[in-house]
Amino acid sequence: MRTRRQRFSDSTKRALVDVAERLFTEHGYSATSLDAIVAGADVTKGALYHHFSGKQAIFEAAFERVESRATSGIAHATEGHQDPWLKAQAGLRAFLEAVQEPGYRQIVISDGPSVLGHERYREQEERSTYAIVDEIVRAVLTDTEWDLDDAMLDTFTRIFFGAMSAAGGSVAVSEDASAAALRVEAAIGFILAGLQRLLEDGAEPPDPARTARATSRR
Repeated sequence: MRTRRQRFSDSTKRALVDVAERLFTEHGYSATSLDAIVAGADVTKGALYHHFSGKQAIFEAAFERVESRATSGIAHATEGHQDPWLKAQAGLRAFLEAVQEPGYRQIVISDGPSVLGHERYREQEERSTYAIVDEIVRAVLTDTEWDLDDAMLDTFTRIFFGAMSAAGGSVAVSEDASAAALRVEAAIGFILAGLQRLLEDGAEPPDPARTARATSRR
């Protein structure tokens, strides 16, 4: 059982992240000060430094919370779908709903890459939304006659994840996020439908060796 002091410490940390998330969402990283965060949480700056090394560290905590909330929403939306294609569509729709949230737009899309740096940002993504995309892609492609190895499955995942990340970014910065999300859903849905049709028509699976031979004959 956690002690009263530990519970108080946990409560203080949650309050700091609550306030930080709200301020980063409303004002962005650059315009949010540590003074504003501690004032909003009604704690001392010393209490903040007990939990976080500085502004970037508390931003990362807010980032992780927003990403985790988005990932949970996508996972919840895909639960119960036995048909992998319906699961993919539900996951895409949930992702596009997540990127329209003000916190996701500001903290993850707008500020995340510059504050965390490219490598750290990608690490965070791969631990959260990437894992969901990988699960969906593997569900779709392993429920077929194709016998793809892990390297090719990973390639498909990275292609779809890259497309969704870029499309999600365009939705997040759009003046009309709802309309942008509908365009993305229609476009990626069209690609998924094309892939489904290829599989149903018995198309051969992608083969790097065949591609190499065709390239060498050009």
